[in-house]
Amino acid sequence: MIITRTPFRISFCGGGTDLRSYYHFDGGAVVSSTIDKYIYITVNRLTRYFEHSLSLKYSKTELVNSVEEVRHPIIREALKLTGVTERVEIASMADIPSGTGLGSSSAYAVSLLHALYTFKGESVSARKLAEQACDIEIEILKDPIGKQDQFIAAYGGICHIVFNPDESVFIDPIVCSPATKKTLQDNLLIFYTGMTRRAGDILKVQKAQTSKKMEVLNGMKGLCFDLIQVLQSSRSLSNFGEILHQGWLLKKSLVEEISNNSIDEYYDRARAAGAIGGKLLGAGGGGFLLFYVEPQNQSKVRNALADLTELRFQFEPQGSKVIYISD
Repeated sequence: MIITRTPFRISFCGGGTDLRSYYHFDGGAVVSSTIDKYIYITVNRLTRYFEHSLSLKYSKTELVNSVEEVRHPIIREALKLTGVTERVEIASMADIPSGTGLGSSSAYAVSLLHALYTFKGESVSARKLAEQACDIEIEILKDPIGKQDQFIAAYGGICHIVFNPDESVFIDPIVCSPATKKTLQDNLLIFYTGMTRRAGDILKVQKAQTSKKMEVLNGMKGLCFDLIQVLQSSRSLSNFGEILHQGWLLKKSLVEEISNNSIDEYYDRARAAGAIGGKLLGAGGGGFLLFYVEPQNQSKVRNALADLTELRFQFEPQGSKVIYISD
């Protein structure tokens, strides 16, 4: 039996510039971090006592005898890619539901590939996991998504990720002082809106609008460098919140479906209560709201958003990892 654990992520700025429709022109960039909320994948060998060859358990259960019969698209393609095609049981558990803006689909793909390769007795690099997860989701399944979620899930930590026009990807961990990282951690609050959505539906529209929104996307990419300077300099971290706010205003202008009246109301309530800035995590339309709030205002923001559920979290320094192996 193999168990892998892969973290979900929060994205601070640059989301949308990791789409091929944008980065093929002049490269894209994001700043993201993994958090201590995870997807767990278990892969176990099925004995001959079972009539079926493949047992797959996620939100549904599939009992089938060939890879071609598998309905879950990521599982089907991961089995094909790794060559694990029979006598295997796959099950998954997650700390957070899908469709909430924390990169769950790509974390699932990375974690599943990691588990299947380990099941075969093969060690695999974070880069290979990320690249093959991208191949499955973007090239094979044609999901209109970007590359940031696969890479941050595989590598972990707080990273500046650059997407080059030639399809290469550079991952640079952001080095900042322990005091800065702790202050940032303490001043970030996340709240669940209770709304879920399919990221691909929004990103499909955004992709079609890319050529008309290049100036906006350039501005979003530029904020990544501003954010890194704040983390690595003596500038006040309140600037981090201001950059989040600037990025959110830019992101909202990309596609109308990114926000809605309810999300705007929550955001305005938090700002009125003292949040310096924030953003909706993920493609938009629902999921989690992230805010930068200094300590003296945090109780006021929590009261202002008392009808939402707060997500308590910590930064996760590691990416996908194997947490259990047995014969």
